[in-house]
Amino acid sequence: MSLILFNKPFQVLCQFSAQDDKATLADHLKIPNIYPAGRLDYDSEGLMLLTDDGKLQHAIAHPDHKAGKTYLVQVDGVPDAAAMAKLQAPLDLGDFITKPCQAMHIAEPEWLWPRNPPIRQRADQPTSWLAITLQEGKNRQVRRMTAAVGLPTLRLVRSAIGNISLATHPLMPGEWMQVSPKDLTS
Repeated sequence: MSLILFNKPFQVLCQFSAQDDKATLADHLKIPNIYPAGRLDYDSEGLMLLTDDGKLQHAIAHPDHKAGKTYLVQVDGVPDAAAMAKLQAPLDLGDFITKPCQAMHIAEPEWLWPRNPPIRQRADQPTSWLAITLQEGKNRQVRRMTAAVGLPTLRLVRSAIGNISLATHPLMPGEWMQVSPKDLTS
């Protein structure tokens, strides 16, 4: 049984099959018979887990078993206490209401790699970093949450799934490593 940690680069599809000349997992991983345990948007980057074990894939990805996922989010603007409280509470996004989550304003992570292409910079508009940990993971949820509180997402990096973190398993975008499935819970 294999468990692969992969640092998905910006603008890579979370699939192995080609689509519209976009980069895919096949451009970075030449390991046969592995499959993603969950997805990450094309315009998001960071930690993905892949495995060749269907039961493990189900345990990681299924909503009943989901480990917390932590996202580092660069937003347009500076959050106030009200925006942070809204992010943490159940938030009505129109088609669903989020579960409560952990959200905090953080300094820019020192270990984070520069994005290619870089985020646009506007001298008249400050940016901030948030750490958001979800127990669920709906399509584009973090981006929709930050937009709903007036803080559009500029950059989204998944930094941790359960106990596995890019801060403790440093990988540059496109790099991968094999770990033990025990690392998910220890």
